[in-house]
Amino acid sequence: MNRTLGFILIALGLFGLAWGGFTYTTSEKVIDIGPIHATREKTHSVPMPPIFGAVALIGGIVLLAIPKKA
Repeated sequence: MNRTLGFILIALGLFGLAWGGFTYTTSEKVIDIGPIHATREKTHSVPMPPIFGAVALIGGIVLLAIPKKA
């Protein structure tokens, strides 16, 4: 279990350090009058501070370095 969590934290840490966040797109209705419909796509950006990526990376390495209990 610790090894799996360690690998996940390392992957998330590397992702966070490399890209610095992620973006996603939502669609919202602008006009909805009878048969007339208009929507607009809005892009949202979620920045991730580099410290979070570094903490996740270090935490994953620590979890992998801890010896298994018998």
